[in-house]
Amino acid sequence: MSCDKVQTNGVPVSKPVLFFDIDNCLYARSTRIQERMAELIDEYFAKHLSLSQADASKLHSEYYRNYGLALEGLVRHHRIDPLEYNSKVDDALPLEDILKPDPELRRLLEDIDRDKVTVWLFTNAYVNHGHRVVRLLGVDDLFEGLTYCDYAQYPLVCKPSKQMYLKAMQEAGAKRPEDCFFVDDSYLNCQKAEEYGWTVAHLVEEGFPQPPTPACKYQISHLRELRDIFPQFFKSTQSSTSSNGF
Repeated sequence: MSCDKVQTNGVPVSKPVLFFDIDNCLYARSTRIQERMAELIDEYFAKHLSLSQADASKLHSEYYRNYGLALEGLVRHHRIDPLEYNSKVDDALPLEDILKPDPELRRLLEDIDRDKVTVWLFTNAYVNHGHRVVRLLGVDDLFEGLTYCDYAQYPLVCKPSKQMYLKAMQEAGAKRPEDCFFVDDSYLNCQKAEEYGWTVAHLVEEGFPQPPTPACKYQISHLRELRDIFPQFFKSTQSSTSSNGF
């Protein structure tokens, strides 16, 4: 997939890219999809590593902290089959019973000016899960591409590894870190992205613990606030505080 180019003094340059994380970002954490996924991951750890439920949960948390993805620890230390894992975890989530088309999210994304910015998905999930989520939310036609953790490759590459951010830039057609704008709910992913030169918004939903120190320059509680911090990418000037929501 390639991005359109604009001309500056006759020299073609790439458009900026606005990267969106998927899970707990395009939909609310109140859906409790994260908790359902954690339960499935713990069950997988317990079954395949012959662990107690308590030890499975502890190792799951350790791998997530160390690698940004529990699966990375499983592959690195236990050589499990990532695609088999995916079938038992991400693909086993009953998303069709949880996620519905989101008209407000769709209006927000439709208001992004595609002549000014490329809109791209950037997730640590596998491609199946990413496509399923945006289809169920009714916004799958509003993104120009998807960078995902390829479970079919070894070693796995995922956020917050710098290699993953470079992969996203290459796939989305961004030539420079300063052309990359990003929103994610993960503190570590946001922190690292800013270290790599991206402009980042950390999504911390209302009602959930606030980080003691900011992960990056911007912190938002709702995607509608992207209008305020990245106004250059939107067609309208509607404020995030408008009574119309998005």
